Amino acid sequence: MRYGTTKKILVTGGAGFLGSHLCERLLAQGHEILCVDNFFTGTRRNIAHLLGNSNFEMMRHDISFPLYVEVDEIYNLACPASPVHYQFDPVQTTKTSVIGAINMLGLAKRVKAKILQASTSEVYGDPEVHPQPEEYWGRVNPIGYRSCYDEGKRCAETLFFDYRRQHNVEIKVVRIFNTYGPRMHPNDGRVVSNLVLQALRDKDITLYGDGSQTRSFCYVDDLVDGFMKMMETGADVTGPINIGNPGEFTIRQLADTVIELTNSRSKIVYRPLPPDDPRQRRPDISKAQAILNWNPTIELQEGLKRTIEYFEKYVRL
Repeated sequence: MRYGTTKKILVTGGAGFLGSHLCERLLAQGHEILCVDNFFTGTRRNIAHLLGNSNFEMMRHDISFPLYVEVDEIYNLACPASPVHYQFDPVQTTKTSVIGAINMLGLAKRVKAKILQASTSEVYGDPEVHPQPEEYWGRVNPIGYRSCYDEGKRCAETLFFDYRRQHNVEIKVVRIFNTYGPRMHPNDGRVVSNLVLQALRDKDITLYGDGSQTRSFCYVDDLVDGFMKMMETGADVTGPINIGNPGEFTIRQLADTVIELTNSRSKIVYRPLPPDDPRQRRPDISKAQAILNWNPTIELQEGLKRTIEYFEKYVRL
């Protein structure tokens, strides 16, 4: 199927925030890209600039149903990733993670494709170990409001490793920590997009809890670098590998930085903490550094400036 160094690559969730950036980068390398999305959270706007490229094909499809195509590599990114969206239809969220993984692994098995799973730091739940190494098994509520996403992604990882052991499918599993940047969905309820839009509109900045909970924020370009480096590894490298920025900030620090960068007149207000919201989250990236030679390069202030510039255009629409 391969001709020279050109590959046919399937990106599920390819019209989403992360997927659209990945499609863009893979196209720049000269590959043929099949972008699959059901447009639940992805948008045509994210990929509009790619539609004229003869190496880019868009297919509307829900991966909870089988897909029959011929590809060399699969990046499985399809799944709503913010609480607002994955809690809207929690049963479908679990189906996307679990049945979607089965369908994509079945495809990889049939066509002998290498497949990468975009897992999540949510598999660690509200962690008792800090920072979180890949060996930590996590502390997840299996029946809570976030469980459809957390447990769906945990089950997907199980399926990936069982397909590896049982069918010798070449798998790659990365665990994504909080990622931000242009093309984030404006209504996804994630902390960066929330704070930036509230600040640009001079509305009250909403913090949940007392704002002391911590997160680590990885700029999207760095994350895509990690994806691609992981896919380039040999068959013996399966992961899971953490991909995220180990810089740790309180949510209050993030809010103060956003207000400063936007010259906003917004005031900070506090609301109750949502159920099962993690108190702290920071990746141990020693494996990514040693195995992938990967390190994030975009500092939070620079990444926020680029993100704010994107949302400024959105606010003016």
